[in-house]
Amino acid sequence: MLTTRFVTGAPNWLDISTPDIDGAVSFYGGLFGWRFRPAGPEAGGYGFFQLDGRTVAGGMQVTAEQGPPSWRVYFRSPDAEATAKAAEQAHGRVLAQPVDVLGQGRMAVLADAAGVPFGVWQPGETKGLDMVGEAGSLSWVELYTPDVAAAAAFYHATLGLETSAAPFPSTTDYTCVNPAGAGEDAVFGGVVPLADDPSEDTAHWLPYFEVADTDAAVAGARELGGTVRAPAADIEGVGRCARLADPYGAPFAVIRSAPPQT
Repeated sequence: MLTTRFVTGAPNWLDISTPDIDGAVSFYGGLFGWRFRPAGPEAGGYGFFQLDGRTVAGGMQVTAEQGPPSWRVYFRSPDAEATAKAAEQAHGRVLAQPVDVLGQGRMAVLADAAGVPFGVWQPGETKGLDMVGEAGSLSWVELYTPDVAAAAAFYHATLGLETSAAPFPSTTDYTCVNPAGAGEDAVFGGVVPLADDPSEDTAHWLPYFEVADTDAAVAGARELGGTVRAPAADIEGVGRCARLADPYGAPFAVIRSAPPQT
């Protein structure tokens, strides 16, 4: 599970690139109760989504030339340069070279062997998100990819991630992901064959946000101008989830997690 005791390879940040930051603030504020705090004039328009004063995500406005509306997941790295080199050696690409971010840490934007963008964050003063796993915050990430085995090999070589199979109500097992050496109790996400889900047409990392009521979140997203990409459904032992998109097309998911089994 995700915690704020971030370890190497675990998701420790995420942010949204959107063509309308004010519209995104209105949408996610209405859906999750987030407020937006600009990072200051030196940050180029970047800012922080916060819930009860705790940072749950970042975001900024971008142009169409800078890429489509999307959420980007960042993974903790002790050395952004070394991780970027490892990604290249594993047949990935460096989309944005490691750079210092106002003394808060170092970041890089990479792409895996299938071309899926993701980020790495080397903590400085900012260790990561202030809040995960609670209602209104990140609770799970999922990679949709054309080749699960190739993706597992890439992220193991680049971030040390380990995979395991979990029973899933389908014809195949679900591939879970956890940081190196942390064991299955530290699973934070999964890897899904792109071909198995017709609602997903491109390879990408998909963030899941915890909610108190999945159906209410779906209805709220519709009212706020979002769309439903996959309707709410129960997954035994996991919870009730739905896949959505904001008014600008950035995909994300919501989940009411099942209580831990004792």
